[in-house]
Formats: sequence, C-alpha cells, structure tokens
Amino acid sequence: MFGENHAHIFMNALDYRQAVKDHEKAPDEKLIREHLKAYQEKNVSFVRDGGDYLRVSQRAREIAPEYGIDYRTPVFAIHKKGHYGGIVGRAFETMKEYTALVREVKREGGDFIKIMTTGIMDFDTDGSITGTALSFEEVREMVHIAHEEGFSVMSHTNGAKAVKEAAMAGVDSIEHGNYADEEAVKIMAEQGTIWVPTITVVKNLIGKGRFSDQVLLQIWEKGKTNIRKGYEAGVELALGSDAGAYLVPHGQGILDEWACFKEILGDKEDLKERLLRGECLIREKFRKV
Repeated sequence: MFGENHAHIFMNALDYRQAVKDHEKAPDEKLIREHLKAYQEKNVSFVRDGGDYLRVSQRAREIAPEYGIDYRTPVFAIHKKGHYGGIVGRAFETMKEYTALVREVKREGGDFIKIMTTGIMDFDTDGSITGTALSFEEVREMVHIAHEEGFSVMSHTNGAKAVKEAAMAGVDSIEHGNYADEEAVKIMAEQGTIWVPTITVVKNLIGKGRFSDQVLLQIWEKGKTNIRKGYEAGVELALGSDAGAYLVPHGQGILDEWACFKEILGDKEDLKERLLRGECLIREKFRKV
C-alpha cells in the first residue's frame, strides 16, 4: 500500500473551525488515535504531515509507532506575515525571523521544513490563486537557509510562475502545484523536484454543492492535463491527498488519490512503480537531520 505523503492530522475532513477548537488547549490524543487507527486499517504505514501551529502532528509522531506508522512532520509550516499560511503554521517578517523559526523546528525535532510560497485556489469565484506569491529571491533564500540547517523543504505552491520559481529555488517537493504549465512541469523534471498534486481535494468536492461545479470541473480538467504532462516529462510524482482537508478523510484519502491517478493516467504499466519511487525519495529526503 502507498504511504500518505501529504496530510494534516489536526484536521477532521469536515470542519476546520471545530478541528482547531478540539486541539486549541492541547492536542486531543483521542482524536489523534482515531485518525492513526484509520491509517492502520487502510494499511498505510507512512505519513508525511504538512504541519500545524497546535503541535498536533508533533504528538501524532510520538504515538504513531504504536500503530506501526512511520510519521514525519515539520512541526509547523512557515509563512510570511500577511500571506497565506496561518491555518497551519507560524509567521515571519524578516529572514532573521525565518531563520529563528527554522532553528526552532530543529530544536523541536522536526523532520523537515514546510514553507508556504502562495495562496490557495479560490473555489468561491474562478479558481484563481488567492493572495500574492512570494518573490523568487525570497523563496530561494528560504530554501538556502533550510538546506544550510540540513533540512529538506516541502513547499506549498500554486500557479505556473510560482511552481517554476519554487523548483528553480531548489525546493525538494512541491505540494499541490495547481495550474502548473508545460514550462513549470519541465523545470520540475529537470530539477528532480518531487511533485505531490493532491488532486483528490478537487475531485471529492465535485457535486457536493459547497462550491460551483463549473469552477471545480475547470480545476479538475486542468489538473488532469498537468498530471499527464508531469508523467510524460518524467517528473518525480508521489501520492498525497491533503488528508484532513474537507471531504478527504484520513486513511481513505490516499486511496481516493490513487483512484484519481488511475483515472487520469489509465492502465500505465509503470504507474505504481513511478509513484512508489517518488514516495521512496520522500522517505529518504524528508527525515530528521
């Protein structure tokens, strides 16, 4: 069975505000165990978390061996103040502050650094990317600092230009990567960047009435095209569902992501091998320094 290469164990796949409330005083171990049990029941033995500011993923990593799970976490994600990322992490204003957060992750035993370089897709309107992306110079310096401290870098990035620049800046994996174009895909392949598309987040929303299906179908079709391009270009792909996000349950999410890839790429003989190779690279790179 595949591992889950992008999850947020503090989320409950239904209500973000309730998830925060559940853990805001302290990580709720009962809920953490329920989610770990869901992975165990689906034979998922590897989980890479995207972090949270409540230290839930940190506690999950401590408990996970009881469920036979190798759990990795950045402890918290890091974003620039005024930009997207507060839902999963901590903010910085200067590179000095960013460096301090990286070193805090090291002191807390984090396995890697998670950075936020862009916003998210605007499901409420036209699917465009919310907010303003960080500059190439900023991302390059953030990656350099993390690498100097011995960490691999997981990058939340959307939009063709931002994906291209994150790959060129040397991030080790790009998460989501929505609206990546042909040039961005080519650069990811050239740089050896691991891409975790989390496409099931979109697929699972279609027909549920929360957002416009017209917008969702547009994003889904573009996502399918780009995953095909990534596969054909030789990009290192890995499965991650963004488990915990709305309608993406822990455990089941990675099965949904695998189903999406099979639907998109068809009966490719080497598909499973390619995805397991990408996961293997993640296991090798995203480990405690």
